[in-house]
Amino acid sequence: MLKKRIIPCLDIKDGRTVKGVNFVNLRDAGDPVELAKAYSTEGADELVFLDITATVDKRKTLIELVERISEEINIPFTVGGGISELEDVGDLLKAGADKVSVNSAAVKKPELLSEIADLYGNQCLVLGLDANKVHGEWKVFTRGGRTETKLNAIEWAKEAEERGAGEILLTSMRKDGTKSGFDVELTEAITTETKIPIIASGGAGKIEDFTEIFTMADAALAASIFHFGEIPIPQLKTKLRQQNIPIR
Repeated sequence: MLKKRIIPCLDIKDGRTVKGVNFVNLRDAGDPVELAKAYSTEGADELVFLDITATVDKRKTLIELVERISEEINIPFTVGGGISELEDVGDLLKAGADKVSVNSAAVKKPELLSEIADLYGNQCLVLGLDANKVHGEWKVFTRGGRTETKLNAIEWAKEAEERGAGEILLTSMRKDGTKSGFDVELTEAITTETKIPIIASGGAGKIEDFTEIFTMADAALAASIFHFGEIPIPQLKTKLRQQNIPIR
């Protein structure tokens, strides 16, 4: 069995780490470089950096900040936000990213996924999928959760896999920042229909939430519980190992 991964997430706005609830009401959570260093030291398996306003602001990801973080960590590093063309991927990989997460641009131009996978390999391509339930159907949202699309989240996940996505960063908007547990319904729906690794995101509040989601997801991403010291990563890993969950 593949070992499960614990992944802290740095949501970046104006060069600072922020965290909100249901994608709104953002509050400052600290310096991203210092947080990244701490997570790498504490034993995080990977790190995700999402420039959450890059697409809305119609600008590129903060390359200089990506470079500074990559110099301070020794774990796999995924970067997303503001990626709109193939050239952006090359720039981020040169800046130190190991993988890129593409969301809005892929919805707008699905063939971008195939282009990235063909040129750089599907091991470095992550589909960022923000989903919320609308009238009983899981819908895909873009532009940092601001724009509802006509896409069904499950069908979009399947298409992205076919186009070469190596894994899916699956965020439940209704669970984001609530600390009420990961979205089991959404995660199960996507993992049942796809074969690539799924990173579950949104809702982590206690150790039992990780235990539950690891029955289906390959990795679990969290932000506020790590940023604000509520669950230290070493403690989380120890508890999961005690429950015989294979952790890196």
